[in-house]
Amino acid sequence: MSAYTDIEVEVEDPVAVIRLNRPERLNAFTYHTLAEFRQAIDEAVANPAVVGIVVTGAGRGFSAGLDSQTLAEATSDGGRALRAARADDEELPGLFTFLLDVPKPVIAAVNGVAAGGGLVLAAKCDVRFASTAASFTTVFLKRGLIAEHGVSWLLPRLVGPGRALDLLWTSKRIDATEAHRIGLVEYLCEPDELLDRARAYIREIAASAAPMTMADTKRLVYAHLGAGYPEAFRDADDAQWVALERPDAAEGARALLEKRIPTFRRLGEK
Repeated sequence: MSAYTDIEVEVEDPVAVIRLNRPERLNAFTYHTLAEFRQAIDEAVANPAVVGIVVTGAGRGFSAGLDSQTLAEATSDGGRALRAARADDEELPGLFTFLLDVPKPVIAAVNGVAAGGGLVLAAKCDVRFASTAASFTTVFLKRGLIAEHGVSWLLPRLVGPGRALDLLWTSKRIDATEAHRIGLVEYLCEPDELLDRARAYIREIAASAAPMTMADTKRLVYAHLGAGYPEAFRDADDAQWVALERPDAAEGARALLEKRIPTFRRLGEK
Protein backbone atom coordinates (compact mmCIF):
# COMPACT_ATOMS: atom_id res chain seq x y z
CA MET A 1 0.00 0.00 0.00
CA SER A 2 1.24 3.47 -0.86
CA ALA A 3 2.52 5.96 1.71
CA TYR A 4 0.43 9.10 1.90
CA THR A 5 0.83 12.51 3.49
CA ASP A 6 -2.60 14.14 3.08
CA ILE A 7 -4.80 11.10 3.61
CA GLU A 8 -4.88 7.92 5.68
CA VAL A 9 -6.05 4.54 4.41
CA GLU A 10 -7.20 1.60 6.52
CA VAL A 11 -8.26 -1.70 4.95
CA GLU A 12 -10.07 -4.29 7.03
CA ASP A 13 -11.93 -6.79 4.85
CA PRO A 14 -14.44 -5.91 3.41
CA VAL A 15 -14.01 -2.15 4.06
CA ALA A 16 -11.46 0.46 3.01
CA VAL A 17 -11.60 3.72 4.97
CA ILE A 18 -10.04 6.71 3.23
CA ARG A 19 -9.62 9.59 5.68
CA LEU A 20 -8.74 13.10 4.54
CA ASN A 21 -5.96 14.09 6.93
CA ARG A 22 -5.33 17.83 6.91
CA PRO A 23 -7.31 18.63 10.06
CA GLU A 24 -5.55 21.95 10.65
CA ARG A 25 -7.04 23.10 7.30
CA LEU A 26 -10.42 21.40 7.79
CA ASN A 27 -9.20 18.81 5.28
CA ALA A 28 -9.18 21.28 2.42
CA PHE A 29 -7.85 19.88 -0.86
CA THR A 30 -4.61 20.79 -2.56
CA TYR A 31 -3.62 19.34 -5.93
CA HIS A 32 -1.48 16.89 -3.98
CA THR A 33 -4.46 15.85 -1.83
CA LEU A 34 -6.59 15.26 -4.90
CA ALA A 35 -3.87 13.10 -6.49
CA GLU A 36 -3.47 11.02 -3.33
CA PHE A 37 -7.22 10.58 -2.99
CA ARG A 38 -7.51 9.35 -6.56
CA GLN A 39 -4.65 6.91 -6.06
CA ALA A 40 -6.20 5.55 -2.87
CA ILE A 41 -9.53 5.01 -4.63
CA ASP A 42 -7.80 3.22 -7.51
CA GLU A 43 -5.95 0.95 -5.07
CA ALA A 44 -9.17 0.15 -3.21
CA VAL A 45 -10.90 -0.72 -6.48
CA ALA A 46 -8.06 -3.08 -7.42
CA ASN A 47 -8.01 -4.79 -3.99
CA PRO A 48 -10.30 -7.88 -3.80
CA ALA A 49 -10.39 -7.50 0.00
CA VAL A 50 -12.36 -4.28 -0.46
CA VAL A 51 -16.07 -4.60 -1.19
CA GLY A 52 -16.88 -0.99 -0.30
CA ILE A 53 -15.13 2.28 0.47
CA VAL A 54 -15.85 4.76 3.27
CA VAL A 55 -14.67 8.36 2.86
CA THR A 56 -14.37 10.56 5.95
CA GLY A 57 -12.29 13.38 7.45
CA ALA A 58 -9.90 13.77 10.37
CA GLY A 59 -10.64 16.23 13.13
CA ARG A 60 -13.72 18.45 13.13
CA GLY A 61 -14.15 18.81 9.36
CA PHE A 62 -15.16 16.52 6.54
CA SER A 63 -13.69 18.95 4.02
CA ALA A 64 -13.79 22.71 3.50
CA GLY A 65 -13.29 22.21 -0.24
CA LEU A 66 -10.33 23.60 -2.16
CA ASP A 67 -7.57 25.00 0.01
CA SER A 68 -7.65 28.81 -0.06
CA GLN A 69 -4.21 28.98 -1.67
CA THR A 70 -5.21 26.41 -4.30
CA LEU A 71 -8.42 28.33 -4.97
CA ALA A 72 -6.46 31.55 -5.38
CA GLU A 73 -4.15 29.83 -7.86
CA ALA A 74 -7.09 28.36 -9.75
CA THR A 75 -8.81 31.72 -10.11
CA SER A 76 -5.61 33.54 -11.06
CA ASP A 77 -4.82 31.18 -13.94
CA GLY A 78 -8.38 30.66 -15.11
CA GLY A 79 -8.49 27.12 -13.77
CA ARG A 80 -5.82 25.77 -16.12
CA ALA A 81 -3.88 24.00 -13.35
CA LEU A 82 -7.04 22.40 -11.98
CA ARG A 83 -8.00 21.16 -15.44
CA ALA A 84 -4.47 19.81 -15.90
CA ALA A 85 -4.82 17.82 -12.66
CA ARG A 86 -7.50 15.64 -14.26
CA ALA A 87 -6.18 12.15 -14.81
CA ASP A 88 -7.76 11.59 -18.23
CA ASP A 89 -9.11 14.00 -20.83
CA GLU A 90 -11.74 11.40 -21.73
CA GLU A 91 -13.23 11.50 -18.22
CA LEU A 92 -16.23 13.62 -17.47
CA PRO A 93 -15.09 16.89 -15.88
CA GLY A 94 -15.52 17.96 -12.29
CA LEU A 95 -13.98 17.15 -8.94
CA PHE A 96 -14.64 13.55 -7.90
CA THR A 97 -16.87 12.76 -10.90
CA PHE A 98 -14.84 9.57 -11.34
CA LEU A 99 -16.46 8.22 -8.16
CA LEU A 100 -19.68 7.65 -10.11
CA ASP A 101 -17.77 5.14 -12.27
CA VAL A 102 -16.13 3.32 -9.36
CA PRO A 103 -17.60 -0.22 -9.46
CA LYS A 104 -17.72 -0.52 -5.67
CA PRO A 105 -20.01 1.29 -3.21
CA VAL A 106 -18.52 4.58 -1.99
CA ILE A 107 -19.99 5.77 1.30
CA ALA A 108 -19.49 9.26 2.73
CA ALA A 109 -19.16 9.41 6.52
CA VAL A 110 -19.54 13.15 6.99
CA ASN A 111 -18.06 13.95 10.38
CA GLY A 112 -18.05 17.77 10.26
CA VAL A 113 -18.39 20.68 7.88
CA ALA A 114 -18.72 19.82 4.17
CA ALA A 115 -18.32 23.06 2.25
CA GLY A 116 -17.91 23.77 -1.46
CA GLY A 117 -15.77 20.97 -2.86
CA GLY A 118 -16.34 19.04 0.37
CA LEU A 119 -20.05 19.05 -0.38
CA VAL A 120 -19.22 17.94 -3.93
CA LEU A 121 -17.28 14.99 -2.54
CA ALA A 122 -20.15 13.97 -0.24
CA ALA A 123 -22.70 14.35 -3.04
CA LYS A 124 -20.68 12.19 -5.46
CA CYS A 125 -20.46 9.35 -2.98
CA ASP A 126 -23.24 6.80 -3.41
CA VAL A 127 -24.73 6.91 0.10
CA ARG A 128 -24.18 9.48 2.83
CA PHE A 129 -23.98 8.97 6.59
CA ALA A 130 -23.79 12.19 8.61
CA SER A 131 -22.79 12.81 12.19
CA THR A 132 -25.06 15.12 14.16
CA ALA A 133 -21.98 17.38 14.30
CA ALA A 134 -21.90 17.70 10.49
CA SER A 135 -23.00 20.70 8.46
CA PHE A 136 -23.26 21.50 4.76
CA THR A 137 -22.91 24.62 2.63
CA THR A 138 -22.53 25.09 -1.12
CA VAL A 139 -20.57 28.39 -0.84
CA PHE A 140 -19.83 28.65 -4.60
CA LEU A 141 -21.83 31.79 -5.35
CA LYS A 142 -20.23 33.58 -2.40
CA ARG A 143 -16.91 33.12 -4.23
CA GLY A 144 -18.23 34.43 -7.53
CA LEU A 145 -18.46 30.89 -8.91
CA ILE A 146 -21.33 28.87 -10.38
CA ALA A 147 -22.66 25.54 -9.09
CA GLU A 148 -19.48 23.74 -10.09
CA HIS A 149 -18.38 20.20 -10.81
CA GLY A 150 -21.76 18.88 -11.91
CA VAL A 151 -23.56 19.98 -8.74
CA SER A 152 -26.22 21.72 -10.87
CA TRP A 153 -27.13 18.24 -12.21
CA LEU A 154 -26.63 16.18 -9.05
CA LEU A 155 -28.01 18.33 -6.23
CA PRO A 156 -31.53 18.71 -7.72
CA ARG A 157 -31.69 14.95 -8.07
CA LEU A 158 -30.89 14.53 -4.39
CA VAL A 159 -33.09 17.25 -2.88
CA GLY A 160 -35.29 18.61 -5.69
CA PRO A 161 -34.77 21.73 -7.85
CA GLY A 162 -36.29 24.26 -5.45
CA ARG A 163 -34.23 23.16 -2.48
CA ALA A 164 -31.13 22.89 -4.66
CA LEU A 165 -31.51 26.46 -5.91
CA ASP A 166 -32.15 27.67 -2.36
CA LEU A 167 -28.95 26.03 -1.11
CA LEU A 168 -26.96 27.32 -4.08
CA TRP A 169 -28.28 30.89 -4.12
CA THR A 170 -28.08 31.51 -0.38
CA SER A 171 -24.97 29.46 0.47
CA LYS A 172 -26.65 28.95 3.84
CA ARG A 173 -25.21 26.36 6.15
CA ILE A 174 -27.59 23.58 7.14
CA ASP A 175 -27.04 21.14 9.96
CA ALA A 176 -27.12 17.37 9.64
CA THR A 177 -30.73 17.08 10.82
CA GLU A 178 -31.92 19.41 8.07
CA ALA A 179 -29.70 17.66 5.52
CA HIS A 180 -31.34 14.38 6.49
CA ARG A 181 -34.82 15.88 6.33
CA ILE A 182 -34.40 17.15 2.77
CA GLY A 183 -32.69 13.99 1.52
CA LEU A 184 -29.13 15.21 1.16
CA VAL A 185 -28.01 12.45 3.53
CA GLU A 186 -29.53 9.01 3.99
CA TYR A 187 -28.43 8.17 7.55
CA LEU A 188 -28.01 10.33 10.64
CA CYS A 189 -26.04 9.14 13.67
CA GLU A 190 -24.15 10.29 16.73
CA PRO A 191 -20.51 11.34 16.23
CA ASP A 192 -19.01 8.37 18.07
CA GLU A 193 -21.11 5.95 16.02
CA LEU A 194 -20.42 7.42 12.58
CA LEU A 195 -17.57 5.24 11.32
CA ASP A 196 -18.89 2.09 12.95
CA ARG A 197 -22.25 2.61 11.25
CA ALA A 198 -20.66 3.25 7.86
CA ARG A 199 -18.40 0.20 8.18
CA ALA A 200 -21.34 -1.94 9.31
CA TYR A 201 -23.28 -0.85 6.24
CA ILE A 202 -20.52 -2.13 3.96
CA ARG A 203 -20.25 -5.38 5.91
CA GLU A 204 -24.02 -5.89 5.66
CA ILE A 205 -24.20 -5.48 1.90
CA ALA A 206 -20.97 -7.46 1.43
CA ALA A 207 -22.61 -10.39 3.23
CA SER A 208 -25.76 -10.36 1.13
CA ALA A 209 -25.13 -8.89 -2.33
CA ALA A 210 -22.89 -10.04 -5.18
CA PRO A 211 -20.14 -7.44 -5.79
CA MET A 212 -20.50 -7.70 -9.56
CA THR A 213 -24.24 -7.06 -9.40
CA MET A 214 -23.65 -4.12 -7.06
CA ALA A 215 -21.37 -2.67 -9.73
CA ASP A 216 -23.96 -3.31 -12.45
CA THR A 217 -26.73 -1.74 -10.38
CA LYS A 218 -24.68 1.36 -9.60
CA ARG A 219 -23.91 1.81 -13.29
CA LEU A 220 -27.57 1.42 -14.24
CA VAL A 221 -28.83 3.84 -11.59
CA TYR A 222 -26.49 6.66 -12.62
CA ALA A 223 -26.90 6.02 -16.35
CA HIS A 224 -30.68 5.99 -16.10
CA LEU A 225 -30.93 9.30 -14.23
CA GLY A 226 -30.61 10.98 -17.60
CA ALA A 227 -32.35 8.38 -19.76
CA GLY A 228 -35.91 7.93 -20.96
CA TYR A 229 -37.71 4.83 -19.75
CA PRO A 230 -37.54 2.88 -23.07
CA GLU A 231 -33.74 3.19 -23.16
CA ALA A 232 -33.45 2.43 -19.43
CA PHE A 233 -35.68 -0.64 -19.60
CA ARG A 234 -33.78 -2.07 -22.59
CA ASP A 235 -30.43 -1.38 -20.91
CA ALA A 236 -31.55 -3.09 -17.70
CA ASP A 237 -32.90 -6.05 -19.67
CA ASP A 238 -29.55 -6.53 -21.44
CA ALA A 239 -27.72 -6.37 -18.10
CA GLN A 240 -30.17 -8.85 -16.58
CA TRP A 241 -29.44 -11.56 -19.17
CA VAL A 242 -25.70 -11.11 -18.71
CA ALA A 243 -26.10 -11.44 -14.93
CA LEU A 244 -28.16 -14.62 -15.29
CA GLU A 245 -25.28 -16.28 -17.13
CA ARG A 246 -22.73 -15.55 -14.41
CA PRO A 247 -21.83 -18.02 -11.63
CA ASP A 248 -23.20 -15.59 -9.01
CA ALA A 249 -26.76 -16.19 -10.21
CA ALA A 250 -26.43 -19.95 -9.85
CA GLU A 251 -24.80 -19.52 -6.43
CA GLY A 252 -27.64 -17.26 -5.29
CA ALA A 253 -30.23 -19.83 -6.34
CA ARG A 254 -28.35 -22.69 -4.64
CA ALA A 255 -27.99 -20.68 -1.43
CA LEU A 256 -31.74 -20.04 -1.39
CA LEU A 257 -32.54 -23.72 -1.85
CA GLU A 258 -29.96 -24.78 0.74
CA LYS A 259 -31.03 -22.05 3.19
CA ARG A 260 -27.51 -20.63 3.59
CA ILE A 261 -25.67 -17.37 2.99
CA PRO A 262 -24.36 -17.18 -0.59
CA THR A 263 -20.65 -16.92 -1.34
CA PHE A 264 -20.09 -14.51 -4.19
CA ARG A 265 -16.90 -13.76 -6.07
CA ARG A 266 -15.17 -10.49 -5.21
CA LEU A 267 -14.30 -7.90 -7.84
CA GLY A 268 -10.65 -8.35 -8.80
CA GLU A 269 -10.41 -11.95 -7.60
CA LYS A 270 -8.50 -14.25 -9.93
